[in-house]
Amino acid sequence: MQRTLLNDLIAWKAKTERKPVLIDGARQTGKTYLLQQLFGQTFANVLRIDFLESPAMAEAFAGSLAPTDVLTNIELLTGKPFNPQTDLLILDEIGECQRAVTSLKYFAEQAPHMYVVASGSNIGLLNSFPVGKVEHYYLRPLSFREFLAAGNEPAVVKAYDAQMNSAAAHTQLFDKLTDYYFTGGMPEAVSTWYANSQRSILERIEAVTKVQRDLISGYQRDFGKYSGKTDASLIEAVFNAVPAQLSAVMDESVKRFKFKQVFERKSRYQEFESAISWLEKCRLVLKNFPIEGTPRSPLAAYAQDNKLKLFLFDVGLLNHMLGVSYQELKRQGFEYKGFIAENFVQQEMAVLGMSPSYSWNDARAEIEFIVSNAEGDVIPIEVKSGKRTRAKSLQSYIQKCEPVKTIKLTGTQGSGPLEQRHLVYPLYFTEHALRSHILNK
Repeated sequence: MQRTLLNDLIAWKAKTERKPVLIDGARQTGKTYLLQQLFGQTFANVLRIDFLESPAMAEAFAGSLAPTDVLTNIELLTGKPFNPQTDLLILDEIGECQRAVTSLKYFAEQAPHMYVVASGSNIGLLNSFPVGKVEHYYLRPLSFREFLAAGNEPAVVKAYDAQMNSAAAHTQLFDKLTDYYFTGGMPEAVSTWYANSQRSILERIEAVTKVQRDLISGYQRDFGKYSGKTDASLIEAVFNAVPAQLSAVMDESVKRFKFKQVFERKSRYQEFESAISWLEKCRLVLKNFPIEGTPRSPLAAYAQDNKLKLFLFDVGLLNHMLGVSYQELKRQGFEYKGFIAENFVQQEMAVLGMSPSYSWNDARAEIEFIVSNAEGDVIPIEVKSGKRTRAKSLQSYIQKCEPVKTIKLTGTQGSGPLEQRHLVYPLYFTEHALRSHILNK
């Protein structure tokens, strides 16, 4: 299973001096697999510590945090040798040991030659953090491109990478997109989907559904374990309300998150702020801020905390929580469920580091996403899940805001390479559209 973040880790390894790497991400997004199985293969020796699995390893950081002392303690506790010049040290679930987190500062300052990588699923909840002393990355669920690569179908990946605009390519890639809507990007769900490819479709569906059911149960258990001062039942109520509110719209844009009737006797943003913040810090929800009027860069300056949309971090888990069946997705019953496509686009943006995101509304007109490029131009992105691509809202935005270009993501093949200003991309090419016209990569 390929992960794009591996390229960044290999580039980090090639440096003569380096800060420790810290990979943040929701539980079960594949952090350990990336560090140990993929990145670890580039080293002759790997020493991994998992603070959740082996809490006693915290003793290695109980005294001096000087790298030499910490390494001596690790060797004593594990009984394994470690060469600081050539070996990789993995500190897994580092959020379980605050002093190990603090030690990253000393590894950065006193041992920049060492290969130290850490990961955690509750990094955002830490009391203190070595700001400026680590290279910080987020590992999200698999993107659509990573999902295709996991399928071991070179022709499909080649068509995707080449942005083929043919009827044959569209049929194949749209079919894969609806598969992805069902599985989502959680590594175990994707692996299970492909591992069962020779079994009946009903068996494949059941196998993936079980994985997703177990993942949701695991997150719900974490609410109680890691909630701290935040009410765990409030966290769960907000988490469950995100899919419910997304599904309340059909072929319209996703609406702002409504606080009423989510939790008994609570109806104001201030009463939900801690729970929403907790879910975002644990990478389980994605925020989008609606902006009114004529948007200008930086968009963050116009965001209001109490006016926001919330998306789930994985489209497969979203459909699982809503009970949307694989058969319904394949029948294109989702054509009038624009929130699924919108959640997908939000995920693709998050993978590229575009989080939080922003949207636009003015009277009856709504644009699902607006983004600013390196030049400071604000570009609207219209999301149309089905084949009905007439966009009155986009025309309204063009008239009022006069953007330098527009992007429309649809269920069709798209407009091809000749159009330069009003671009139309098929939904499955969302990453290409963002890289080419927003990030200039």
